[in-house]
Amino acid sequence: MKRTIKIAPSILAGDFGNLEREAHKAEEALADILHVDIMDGHFVPNLTIGPQAVHAIKKSTSLPLDVHLMISDPLKYADEFIDAGATNLTFHLEINQDVDSVIEKIKRRGIDCGIALKPGTPFEKVVPFLKRIDLLLLMTVEPGFGGQKFMSGVLSKVSQARQWMDRENLSVDIEVDGGISSKTVAEVVQSGANVLVAGSAIYEASDAGVAVKELRELAYKSSKFKVKSLKEIKKLKENKCRNG
Repeated sequence: MKRTIKIAPSILAGDFGNLEREAHKAEEALADILHVDIMDGHFVPNLTIGPQAVHAIKKSTSLPLDVHLMISDPLKYADEFIDAGATNLTFHLEINQDVDSVIEKIKRRGIDCGIALKPGTPFEKVVPFLKRIDLLLLMTVEPGFGGQKFMSGVLSKVSQARQWMDRENLSVDIEVDGGISSKTVAEVVQSGANVLVAGSAIYEASDAGVAVKELRELAYKSSKFKVKSLKEIKKLKENKCRNG
C-alpha cells in the first residue's frame, strides 16, 4: 500500500521562548506536520511543555499537531492535550497502563492514535494493537533529549514493521524520530518509514525551507511511497488559505 512521505519538524529543537514563531517557521518551510514532544520528567528524565503551550502552538499554525506523549500517565492527561489541539496523540507502549484503554480513550475523542516504541522494545510487542491505531512511532534515539546520535540498529525493526503492515494491508503510518538528517534519511525511508521527524536538521539550519526541501528530495529518491512535489504542496497550502 502506497503511503505519502511527510516531513515533521520537531519543535523540541526550536526556541522554547518563542514556540509560536518556531511553529510558523515550520509552516513557512512547507513542512507537512509539526511534531510536539511532551515529557514529564518521570517516564523520561526531562521536562518540556504542557497543554497550555500546545494550545498556543495550535493557535499560531495550521499544521497538524503530532503530539508525542513521553509521559507515565497518558490516561490522565490525554483529554487535556486533545482539548489543546492535538491532531494525533502518540503514547508509549512501555507505560504501566492498559494499552487498550489508552487507545480507546484517544479514539473516542475522534483523533488519530499512535503508539511509540523505545529502541530496545521488540516490534512483536506492539503487533496486537496495530489494527487499532493510525501511526507507529519507532524511536532511533533513547527518548528524552534532542540531538542524540542516530541508532541504525533500529532500522531492522522499521523494515519488520513495514513488511508486517504491507502483508496485513494496513494503512498505518510508520514514523521515525531521532537523528534524522540528510545523512540518515535515505536509509530510514528505504527501510519503510514514511513520516520523518527532524529536529536540529531543520531548526538549526540556516534556512529551514531549504532543509525541509532537501530532506523531502532525498526521501523521494529513496522511496517507494508517493511524495508530493513542492509545487503540489504550495498549491494545497494556497487553497487551504483561500478556504479559510
